[in-house]
Amino acid sequence: MDLPAPFAWLVDEAGASPGPDRFLAELGGRLLADGLPLAGGALTLAVPHPIIARRTWLWRAETGAVIEALGFAGGPLSQAGRDWLAGLGPVQEGTVGRGLDSLGRDNPVLGWAGTRPFDLAEAGRLRQAARFAVAPLDALAARAALITLLEAYLGRRSAARVQAGALRRGAGETIRAALLCADLRDFTALSEATEPAAMIAALDAWFDRIAGAVHAFGGEVLKFIGDGVLAIFPVTGAPAEACEAALRAVAAARAGMAHLDAARQAQGLPPLPFGAALHLGEMLWGNIGAVDRLDFTAIGPAVNLVSRLEGLCRPLGRSVLISGAVAAETTTPLVPLGEYVLRGIAAPCTVFTLPNT
Repeated sequence: MDLPAPFAWLVDEAGASPGPDRFLAELGGRLLADGLPLAGGALTLAVPHPIIARRTWLWRAETGAVIEALGFAGGPLSQAGRDWLAGLGPVQEGTVGRGLDSLGRDNPVLGWAGTRPFDLAEAGRLRQAARFAVAPLDALAARAALITLLEAYLGRRSAARVQAGALRRGAGETIRAALLCADLRDFTALSEATEPAAMIAALDAWFDRIAGAVHAFGGEVLKFIGDGVLAIFPVTGAPAEACEAALRAVAAARAGMAHLDAARQAQGLPPLPFGAALHLGEMLWGNIGAVDRLDFTAIGPAVNLVSRLEGLCRPLGRSVLISGAVAAETTTPLVPLGEYVLRGIAAPCTVFTLPNT
């Protein structure tokens, strides 16, 4: 059977699209080339994520550009796609591949706007395109869900390695980066005196501040370890850029935690003091573990040093400590604290801190 070009593409190739954005742009372009008067299109997928419930891609025929809108968990059902289409022109209601299922869950939704009202034949072709789109959209939705889950639990760097097939035990990569190690103070005592639900809420609030600051300045959280965080700012250009980004992230995290502590104090809750350390060096991000249970783990002298340096925060009465390697790369004013011998580290470490920490 000879199929129109857009339908043949949906059957033969669409399931291998790199992502939903490219699927939407490619299908829209093919339908446009096939004579349909399209002004734009929208595709919405539900995703399993702790914050994001739906992702909507919006395509404009005039420019070929695709942008993304997010619908958040706990919020109203997103109308981003419908609102976008309505702003472009008449909407073809019958182009929804599948709406909510019998349990009220979101399934892939595909819609189009026209430069003029669609006639009966055009509306029929769009409905037929939606039917042919169901199978590749199922494949794309499953892939998007897997990627979202991997990134939520492993982080982007580890998730990308798993997707690329880096599953062999012992495989790893050497990363030069500014490393940030941070953890809460007196966590054990606090957890013993706090209800579990409240303790989890406190940990979530802490991780939101520190991880949010890391991500805001281009870093990546590699590991959550109890109440601690290990993050990196990879060196992709001058080392100074990574070091400055790490310093800005620490400053942002301190500001966020000061605001949180003020809110906790107003509720009669204790503050959440923390310590953080920064170092510049190389680490091995490796696939390590048992034969049937693996984890991506950061190892190497730089990881050991930044961890030991963070442990020095309490004895020195400082919330932020910075190694000489970072200090040598930054113009940020720092306060020298001298040289210290760190447990398990052969050479003494020159230590600095930020003013008023």
